Amino acid sequence: MQNLISSIASRLVIAVPYLWLLIFFLIPFVIVFKISLSEVAMAIPPYTPVFNLSAGWQAFADNFSQFSWDNYIWLLEDPLYYKAYISSVIIAAVSTVLTLIVGYPIAYGMARAPATIRPTLLMLVILPFWTSFLIRVYAWIGILKPEGLLNQFLMWAHVIDTPLNILNTNTAVFIGIVYSYLPFLVLPIYSALEKMDYSLVEAAEDLGCPPILAFWKITFRLSMPGVIAGCFLVFIPAVGEFVIPDLLGGSQTLMIGKTLWNEFFSNRDWPVSSAVAVILLLLLVVPIVLFQRAEARAQESEK
Repeated sequence: MQNLISSIASRLVIAVPYLWLLIFFLIPFVIVFKISLSEVAMAIPPYTPVFNLSAGWQAFADNFSQFSWDNYIWLLEDPLYYKAYISSVIIAAVSTVLTLIVGYPIAYGMARAPATIRPTLLMLVILPFWTSFLIRVYAWIGILKPEGLLNQFLMWAHVIDTPLNILNTNTAVFIGIVYSYLPFLVLPIYSALEKMDYSLVEAAEDLGCPPILAFWKITFRLSMPGVIAGCFLVFIPAVGEFVIPDLLGGSQTLMIGKTLWNEFFSNRDWPVSSAVAVILLLLLVVPIVLFQRAEARAQESEK
């Protein structure tokens, strides 16, 4: 009886994340995919349904060949969309690298700090989450605009003579993404570094290894799980970011999040915007799945 209860409890624990994915990922994805196969219409909602979910999966299979793939073909033919995808990936990749350059020393300093002040440092890292994300982005407008705090300080320090044009550029977008997503990269790296045995570094230095080389071969490599997790946590939301490029970026800043917003709310073309969302999801999920499989194979080969 005890074994039966334990088995049921363990299965319930495993079922919770799968249920979460079903409700908040798979079902919404199916709905969006369904809309992407529809045709735009002057109605509410602004599309013509091509399949009624209440008809069942057999009706879906019977009518699958009749669905319209014109929206996906349109995305391939219009250069605006694939340029937006490429630009989003590039901006997100550069932002992730910049966030890693800024965040890794912070995480390393936190991990090597005395244990008594680590909770305080950890609180300071997550402190920005205590305020609204939108307010924090708006604050950067006041900092980066020509008459903002940054230009006033640089002119007061006689570093520059005329205000810098930072707002409404890709540079402002990079600053906003790095600032907003920095805690998502610092925390996984800090978690990996805190558990590391630093006697390995001391042993390497005692054997004649230079400190920089010991850091690269031991510390950085042992922290790679945290680095990879942090980079994913920054890169994935940065690709589809809308608020930061819309408020801090200029008209030349092309990202798929802004394009998706315009299609949904300005053009009211829900089928095309749903197709954009589906491709964006596949663009992010497929590489992650392939990477996880490669990591799993590498770990099995090491065993």
